[in-house]
Amino acid sequence: MRFRLGYNTNGFISHSLESALEIIARLGYSSVAITLDHHALNPWQRNLDEEIETVKKLLKRHSLACVIETGARFLLDPLFKHEPTLISNDAQRRKLRLDFLKKAMDIAARLNATALSFWSGKKPEDMDAMQAWCWLISGCRELAEYAANQENSIPMGFEPEPGMFIENLGGYRKLKKEISSDLFGLTLDLGHAFMTEDMSVGDCIRQYRYDICNIHIEDMKKEVHEHLFFGEGEMEFADIFQAINDIGYTGPVNVELSRHSHMAPETAGKAIAFLKQFT
Repeated sequence: MRFRLGYNTNGFISHSLESALEIIARLGYSSVAITLDHHALNPWQRNLDEEIETVKKLLKRHSLACVIETGARFLLDPLFKHEPTLISNDAQRRKLRLDFLKKAMDIAARLNATALSFWSGKKPEDMDAMQAWCWLISGCRELAEYAANQENSIPMGFEPEPGMFIENLGGYRKLKKEISSDLFGLTLDLGHAFMTEDMSVGDCIRQYRYDICNIHIEDMKKEVHEHLFFGEGEMEFADIFQAINDIGYTGPVNVELSRHSHMAPETAGKAIAFLKQFT
């Protein structure tokens, strides 16, 4: 079995989740990254169980694998993007993020997702780095323990992201040493790796072959953290897909173009046409 090309629903924010899944499948994708949000499997909505069953049926009908993504901008706090986090100053706000990740894990288990993807968040400017490490390690350990106790254990894909506390693969490697769980792995955003690493993206894939459980793909320029459509950046996709094939990766490779939602069907269609030349 080869890897699965997919698309992230954060690039369909003007569509219902059901419509997004239908379009993504119709375009020929075999995977979908579902970003939990106000309109997409919100863990606090009253009809969550009903929506999970609807999504489960749609995934089965269209033979779509799924990843659960937790990077919605304003789901937990309507005023501050991506807040709170596992390293927020306030204990109750850290607990809110951890409770959300546990709920996301429950949803992932019910949908038989291939991974749950999450990140560290930004370190508050007035926080000591050692304190941030302690809180991040504690949160990741608790989430890993929660995942291990699930009847259907889902891998955890930790994503380094430029500008966040853990922003590169060195930070991921350091964190992984502190989390004694086989479920703790890597969400490798290829554009982020292109920005932050000295080695090529292909070499990143090869070096972290045993960690990767989820891949994000987009184009990007070296000095700017902006998710671009393919061909608008500087990335070498022939080498990237050669590396993906070299390691025998069979998981999802999900397009992440959240700022293209105003033209989601067109962008998703062009994206799969571009990517299929390398598959």
